[in-house]
Amino acid sequence: MTRNRTIATLFALATTAVAFQTSPGFAFSPEAQQMCSGDAMRLCSSEIPDIPRITACMVRNKAQVSPGCRAVMDREHAAARKREAAAQ
Repeated sequence: MTRNRTIATLFALATTAVAFQTSPGFAFSPEAQQMCSGDAMRLCSSEIPDIPRITACMVRNKAQVSPGCRAVMDREHAAARKREAAAQ
């Protein structure tokens, strides 16, 4: 795997972790990877390879992510909260 691909995968994982931060277990979606990798690279490249720090960075910079990434983050976060509420 190339270094750039590895970095992109780490960012995608971290970005999706943001969306699922209220869920105890998560799996990142291809949509989140596609929509948020560029934002993660642009906003949080200094945090590589620390996924928790990348996740925190994306949360801090949510206002600066692209509309598509923000929509995915919001949608996946809402779905995680709904699953969490249903489990209680």
